[in-house]
Amino acid sequence: MESWLFLGLVLVIALVVKNASLSFAAAVVLVIKAIPYTSKWLPFIQSRGINWGVTVISVAILVPIATGEIGFRDLVSVFKSPVGVIAVACGILVAVLSRNGVSMLASSPQVTVALVIGTIIGVVFLHGVAAGPVIASGIAYCIVSLLHISFN
Repeated sequence: MESWLFLGLVLVIALVVKNASLSFAAAVVLVIKAIPYTSKWLPFIQSRGINWGVTVISVAILVPIATGEIGFRDLVSVFKSPVGVIAVACGILVAVLSRNGVSMLASSPQVTVALVIGTIIGVVFLHGVAAGPVIASGIAYCIVSLLHISFN
């Protein structure tokens, strides 16, 4: 019963602050949980969901290339501006941090609870975007590693 209340609370808060992504996510999980024999899908979604999300984001990022909005000229010009170089460096850093974060999430599921709560707080109260858990887990991985704290 506790999971129903928690998910319902997340849904209500997301609706109140008008966060469509979090509202949709909470509603989908509640529907899957409510349909008999489909709750077995939840661990599967949990284990594969991050990869699906990254794939969807990657598709969205590649669309401007497909539509011709971004071409080789733009690619070359990126390396000619300080903002472009910084953005490339940040992209590399986030990709590496996320890789480590995903491995930490796999080995330490209890960290997921803290990241979810932090993400919900960031989305609801600070109007953030829920793309943060993987990046947050990567940053957490770095801090935990620097402090030599066990993941478990």
